[in-house]
Amino acid sequence: MPLPIDVRLMNISAQVLVAGVVLLALGGGALWLLRHPVFAIESISVQGEVSRNNAVTFKANVMPKLSGNFFTLDLDGARRAFESVPWVRAAVVHRDFPNRLRVVLQEHQPFALWGEEGSSTLINQQGQVFEANVDELELDDLTRMKGPQSLSLEVLNMYRYLQPIFQAVDMSIDLLELTPRGSWRVLTQTGAQMELGRGSQAEIGAHLQLFFNTLSQVTSRYGRTSTALLGADLRHKDGYALRLRGVSTVEDMKKP
Repeated sequence: MPLPIDVRLMNISAQVLVAGVVLLALGGGALWLLRHPVFAIESISVQGEVSRNNAVTFKANVMPKLSGNFFTLDLDGARRAFESVPWVRAAVVHRDFPNRLRVVLQEHQPFALWGEEGSSTLINQQGQVFEANVDELELDDLTRMKGPQSLSLEVLNMYRYLQPIFQAVDMSIDLLELTPRGSWRVLTQTGAQMELGRGSQAEIGAHLQLFFNTLSQVTSRYGRTSTALLGADLRHKDGYALRLRGVSTVEDMKKP
């Protein structure tokens, strides 16, 4: 015989009540377990590239930003905390059961100075601009770059393209600038300022190669060598303007 409806309702209610009690007990147990001191973060091991930071630096800059235990700690927040430390480019944070964190770091590898002279801004090998203590570096060994920060990678790539062209004529780039109008400017280590104009790497490179191919012919007319170069403007369509040390006139030299 089927059970009366009221009996069946009582059985269902009892089952629901038992399930609720079990869930509450499990939830309370899980909450107690999560808050147990054994899961409090006791140590953080830092691996990878750590030549420019130490435990004192991390303790001062990272620890105040971490909250929670092994289970509740926000790993993404912990990653951002480590990446806010000077010289840290990227961080990966792992949990090591039951109460440890393991962090793998990558540091910025400075490629050049960035921005105005005297600033503490650098650009790394990946074209990222970052702040750091430049007193730790040999500044004489670093080129300076300037331009919109959003185009820092483009500036870095242009430098890598142009530097071999300058080196082929025994020159080096001391400053490479992308102006707000999108024009390229170079200051050589001998103090010559060169306006390269706008264009792609190939276009700028072609104008520069033509300039260097004819430079010795022009300087020889005035009894000078290329080391007398003070300035050049390559923005002209069919020639370039040239300034030489010890020569008072400025000429527009037509391209052959």
